[in-house]
Amino acid sequence: MASNQEFEASRGMPAPREVVFEVASDPGLVHRWVPALDEVSATGPDAVHVHGTVGGQELDAEGLYRSRPEQFRVEWGSRGADAYAGWLQVTDGGAGASEVTLHLSFFEADAPAGLQQALETALDELAGEVQTRAGESS
Repeated sequence: MASNQEFEASRGMPAPREVVFEVASDPGLVHRWVPALDEVSATGPDAVHVHGTVGGQELDAEGLYRSRPEQFRVEWGSRGADAYAGWLQVTDGGAGASEVTLHLSFFEADAPAGLQQALETALDELAGEVQTRAGESS
């Protein structure tokens, strides 16, 4: 059995936390900022379907998903044997900026190779999506 593995990355974002959270919490936009995923769709209350390629392996699964707007937080996790969970927290950075922390935990399965770099890349892509959204609303 694999031991717990934790991964975390943070990045400043070029928009207020309300704009960042709007982009980050929309399941229909996740595939635009998480390069490993080509589809994320809501399938019911607190549930999503996810498809993509993670660590060289195809992923096609149902998962848990909860958006907490009052906390500017998104939480998700697996259903089943490959137990993992994650969260994304948006905090106010002042002066119209914010910061996002992205965290993943793996409990029963080994984490995919290159995951720390994948988190950094996802945050860079999220910043691009946020910048586009902020530009559209100004």
